[in-house]
Amino acid sequence: MNSADLLSASQSLEGASPAEVLTWATRQFPSRLTFATGFGVDGCVLIDFISRLKLRIDVFTLDTDLLFQETYELWRKLEERYGIQIRAVRPVLSVESQAEVHGPNLWERNPDRCCEIRKVAPLRSALAGFDAWISAIRRDQTPDRSGARVVEWDFRFGLIKVNPLVAWSSADVWSYVRAHGVPYSALHDRGFLSIGCAPCTTPVLPGEDPRAGRWRGRMKTECGLHSRPLASKG
Repeated sequence: MNSADLLSASQSLEGASPAEVLTWATRQFPSRLTFATGFGVDGCVLIDFISRLKLRIDVFTLDTDLLFQETYELWRKLEERYGIQIRAVRPVLSVESQAEVHGPNLWERNPDRCCEIRKVAPLRSALAGFDAWISAIRRDQTPDRSGARVVEWDFRFGLIKVNPLVAWSSADVWSYVRAHGVPYSALHDRGFLSIGCAPCTTPVLPGEDPRAGRWRGRMKTECGLHSRPLASKG
C-alpha cells in the first residue's frame, strides 16, 4: 500500500468499530499481521476482540525481564482464558549482562538507553518479516499520540501500523471490560493507570496525567515504541 492507499483506508475506517478494523486488517495482510501487547487494559480488550472474532493473528509481548509479577500473572490468565499463546520477545542482553556492559540499574541513569535495549530493539527485530502490526494506542493518551490514524505508516519500524482503538476513550475501554468480563491487571485497581517495567512505573495520584506514573520526575513519557518521528507528523 502506498501513502495514498493508507490515507484512503484510514479515512474509510475512521468511525469503524475495533472489530471492523481488525477484520479489515486480517483480510488485507493475511499471515503477515502481528499484535504487540504490553498487557495494559487496552491490549486486553484487543485480545478479547481477536478471540471473539476468531481471527488468526500472531500475538507477542516484549518481556523485558523487568515486568511486574502481576503482569506475568495476567499473561498466564489471558492465555488460559482465550486458549492462545502469547509469544515472549526478549532483549539480547539479560538484565545481568546489561549491568556488566552499561553498569547497574541503567533505567535510573539513562532510561532512554535502557528502553532502546530492552524494548525498541527487540520490537524492531520482532516486526521484521511482517507487513503490518496492531497496537492498542489511543489518541487521548498522550499529545504524541493525538494525531495517530486508524491505519498509518510506521516510520520508526518500517511497516504499516493499525490502531483499532485509536478513537476510543478510557471510558469506552472500561465499559467494554465490564460488559465482557475482560481480565486486566490487578495493578489498575491500585492506581497504576499505565503499566510498564516495575522500576519505572508508579501509581498515579488523583488529578495527575494518566502517564504521570511512568518515569516519574522526568520529562520522558514514551519508551520509544509509539513515538512519532518528525517525518511522520503533520
